[in-house]
Amino acid sequence: MDGDFVVGGVFSFHYQLYTVIHNYTIKPEPLRCTGRFNARDLRFSFTMIFAIEEINNSTALLPGIKLGYQIYDSCASVPMATQVAFQLSNGQDPVFYKDSNCSQSEMVAAAIGDSGSTPSITMTRIIGSFNIPLVSHFATCACLSDKQQYPSFFRTIPSDQFQADALAKLVKHFGWTWIGAVRSDSDYGNYGMASFLAAAHREGICVEYSISFYRTDPLSKIQRVADVIRRSTATVVVAFTASGETRVLLEELARELPPPRQWIGSEGWITDPSYLSYSFCAGAIGVAIQRSVIPGLRDFLLDLSPSEVATSSVLTEFWEDAFNCSLKKNANPDKRVCDGFEDIKTLKNPFTDTSQLRISNMVYKAVYAIAHAIHNAVCWETNFTTQCDKLIRRDSKQVLTELKMVNFSRNGYPVSFDANGDPVAFYELVNWQKSESGVVELVTVGYYDASLPEGQQFRLMRNMSWVEGSKHVPVSVCTESCPPGTRKVLQKGKPICCYDCTPCPEGEISNTTDSPDCLPCPSELWPNAQRDACFPKPVEFLSYDEVLAIILAAFSVSGACLAIITAAIFFHHRTTPIVRANNSELSFLLLFSLTLCFLCSLTFIGAPSDWSCMLRHTAFGITFVLCISCVLGKTVVVLMAFKATLPGSNVMKWFGPPQQRLTVVFFTLIQVLICTVWLLLSPPYPMKNLSTYKEKIILECALGSAVGFWAVLGYIGLLAVFCFVLAVLARKLPDNFNEAKLITFSMLIFCAVWLTFIPAYVSSPGKFTVAVEIFAILASSFGLILCIFAPKCFIILFQPEKNSKKNLISKTLLQD
Repeated sequence: MDGDFVVGGVFSFHYQLYTVIHNYTIKPEPLRCTGRFNARDLRFSFTMIFAIEEINNSTALLPGIKLGYQIYDSCASVPMATQVAFQLSNGQDPVFYKDSNCSQSEMVAAAIGDSGSTPSITMTRIIGSFNIPLVSHFATCACLSDKQQYPSFFRTIPSDQFQADALAKLVKHFGWTWIGAVRSDSDYGNYGMASFLAAAHREGICVEYSISFYRTDPLSKIQRVADVIRRSTATVVVAFTASGETRVLLEELARELPPPRQWIGSEGWITDPSYLSYSFCAGAIGVAIQRSVIPGLRDFLLDLSPSEVATSSVLTEFWEDAFNCSLKKNANPDKRVCDGFEDIKTLKNPFTDTSQLRISNMVYKAVYAIAHAIHNAVCWETNFTTQCDKLIRRDSKQVLTELKMVNFSRNGYPVSFDANGDPVAFYELVNWQKSESGVVELVTVGYYDASLPEGQQFRLMRNMSWVEGSKHVPVSVCTESCPPGTRKVLQKGKPICCYDCTPCPEGEISNTTDSPDCLPCPSELWPNAQRDACFPKPVEFLSYDEVLAIILAAFSVSGACLAIITAAIFFHHRTTPIVRANNSELSFLLLFSLTLCFLCSLTFIGAPSDWSCMLRHTAFGITFVLCISCVLGKTVVVLMAFKATLPGSNVMKWFGPPQQRLTVVFFTLIQVLICTVWLLLSPPYPMKNLSTYKEKIILECALGSAVGFWAVLGYIGLLAVFCFVLAVLARKLPDNFNEAKLITFSMLIFCAVWLTFIPAYVSSPGKFTVAVEIFAILASSFGLILCIFAPKCFIILFQPEKNSKKNLISKTLLQD
């Protein structure tokens, strides 16, 4: 249609270009399109015509100016798009002669199209040289946002960069980390899939395969693509394909149905109603252009009569394809002749389907954007009225400049372009759902709004349908998720989504699913059996409620009682010769110290505290020195008593009772001094031992100063050795004085116990260290009391006849 300003329109009514083999002997035939007719793009072209007629009837936009249009079929091919671009730039004649008029009067003011990215790239490179803007309704390749290469390109549909991000977030939302990828081997598919794979990589999604094909590829290649989908382990297939490639692929898959697959579709095909009949795609999810309403468009589409159809070859092909009849007699013997009763109002066809106006609205907005740009170039406001001069021939660059600045709303939908010529990205998330009648329908289940802040862009409702109508979300992972308590270990040579689940090492946990690392528990915590949480370590010490502690405490109390009983026996028989002959004062002091030795072992049982730690070591050291001092005193008295019987000896006056008491006090004070220095400088203290056992805490007494501890032990050992040597020297004295033999045995036991104590103490872990120390105290104490006092008590209680002065004298005479 002619007009004051002409708008070009380029759509893909067909998906194939008729190929001719040139023999260069005759003039080549003009390019022509072939293949199945695309009724959907025909609706797009009628939407353009409808919008232009609305504008021509408007008094607010371009008053007094008539817009015309030229609409072409690009066959979705580069050769035809090239020819159309030249026709838009220089009039309708596709043939150029040397006298051709290339004046700007033959140019279109702007063009709308194409439905594909690759033809749009071709066209904008050509007509952009003449500053003719191209506004696309369906070319989504992110590459077209490059204003250095395509300065005159605009679009009302968002860039694939946003679509790729939306698809990646959609896949990630449902936990699909193992997917297959199929794309059109075109700029739309290749650039779009590249953007998606980059976004998927950022989301941690792995791709099992990524294959491309084109609708004109040999059947064998299409079959290979279908076989890859059938054999793959990924149950989710992301198809970034144009409508033409999708049809070819689905037709091939329909010959031999693949296993259940969850299809994720790009806006290029997900809303095409002609594919809803493929039942194996039921449950498909994808991103789609926002659903819209264009008042009056449906009536305009249905206002198509057979007579009007007959005047257009394009409409004739549509009519014959839609009603499966022929308008011309004998044109096609396989089709019936149209009888004139065909009613387009009853036709269910993508052309008449206005329930899902999405891309049609992009065409509608593109027409109005061009009209606003022309209006701003040739119209002005005077006295509150709009004046336009249709005779003004503006430079095409001015329309391009004005197009960059348009900003308006139409039917509630905003129209504007950013610096890259792109609109604000807004998508609907759609789902193919089976209705109760079994028909697959397109249902909106969510939104993706790129204008919102990060984290709020993706919104999804719950009413989803999945593969074959299942209510359960399908699973598509290379490896099942690693449960808490394990970590992911990548499999060599495979993507990051393929891994093994390895239990966390000892002392470490992971409390999330698919954790890449295990984290160590804090020093006082330890993992549970599942290794998914840290709990406080059990605190271990020698407690009174333990069997071992009860046994040791029983022996300790028993030993103390034994010492008290022995003291009572000795006190009761204190006037008897056997008691008096063995230095009764030192014996009672020795029994008192042994009682303290037995009882001091009780301080080692129970939870360590500041006082108990200081008391247990000092009490042990002092009482044992007191004990050994008494034994030493008894040994010295025995030796001196024997020497005192020799003629002329006066030695006993130096070892009387006062000297014996002073000796015991002196040796004991030295130990008291050592303990005092130890407590003042670096006393023992309670501590939590975290190193002996990893899984539990040993509550024990730290020595504070190891030098102090070993000084206490060393001093005891020194006295014991000295006592042992003296006892050995006195072992052959007469029987009535021969307490030294018993002291020798007791010191031998004492030294043996404490020599074995040292390595046992150092190597025993945890509470057993305390048990070893208690055992050493009890063993040495029992050794002393049994060796020294048991024979005497036996004579006193069971052989009283031997406990007489006469018996002792007779023994002495016999020995002499």
